[in-house]
Amino acid sequence: MGKVSVFNTLSVDGYFTDVRGDMSWAHKTDPEWIAFASDNAKGGDGMLLFGRVTYEMMASYWPTEQAKKAAPLVARGMNDLAKVVFSRSLDVATWNNTRLVKTGLEDEVRTLKRTSQKSMTILGSGSIVSQLAREGLIDEYQLVVSPIVLGKGRTLFEGVDIKLPLKLVRSRSFQNGNVVLWYEPA
Repeated sequence: MGKVSVFNTLSVDGYFTDVRGDMSWAHKTDPEWIAFASDNAKGGDGMLLFGRVTYEMMASYWPTEQAKKAAPLVARGMNDLAKVVFSRSLDVATWNNTRLVKTGLEDEVRTLKRTSQKSMTILGSGSIVSQLAREGLIDEYQLVVSPIVLGKGRTLFEGVDIKLPLKLVRSRSFQNGNVVLWYEPA
């Protein structure tokens, strides 16, 4: 059975994007963080799940020469992994190994969990995270708390109108101030 994980960076005050949708504040370039991100991005035979906005952002960067030079292992993982983009408005998904799903987010993820042995990771894609969290379809949350306060922005769980008790299963802190927290549903 496939497992669905979320990997997202949050500000100390709980936002995953600022008010303009910018996430550049989340990117760190120190060697310790790059090593962690590279190891995390290897992904093996995993699959990435995206909403349209995150898909378009990722697809515009990771296939570029700049990305391949800046973070070669991450770029290879991002480009080689199977990807599913959920979008009602996108007409075509051209990034390598990407399949477009236009309707039925929750049903599609249920089917993937039941029929695939691949681990599935959601990057960004707050609306996807909140919809799947409400349905109990997320098995693990890897939340990176970054040492910045944004004041305003989008929370990862906008629209979640139920309590989602979580259990901390692991944590790791980095010299750059990031703290990664691994949670599972309680």
